[in-house]
Amino acid sequence: VTNGGKTTLTNSLLKALPNCCVIHQDDFFKPQDQIAVGEDGFKQWDVLESLDMEAMLGTVRAWLSSPQKFARAHGVSIRPDAADTDILILDGFLLYSYRLPRRHEVPRGALPP
Repeated sequence: VTNGGKTTLTNSLLKALPNCCVIHQDDFFKPQDQIAVGEDGFKQWDVLESLDMEAMLGTVRAWLSSPQKFARAHGVSIRPDAADTDILILDGFLLYSYRLPRRHEVPRGALPP
């Protein structure tokens, strides 16, 4: 769904949750000259192929490897009272359309049981 309030909700959560980082799928669009043109003559921005999902996964992996370092690098203040809490929100409308190859599985221990 586009224009459904995802970013508005994400921004509210970002303010309310401690040590919270956001990765926006919109930051990973390919350059304009790499976006296909549909039969209607318009660029096809709303298809998975218009996004560099490997670059986005690389950013997710950077967060997984060191959430607090990632947070500080992106201007997120670490709250001392929640130092053991690290939250990542992925904001995007095509997140569930991408099929992860097995090599991108989340490492054991990266998520709570």
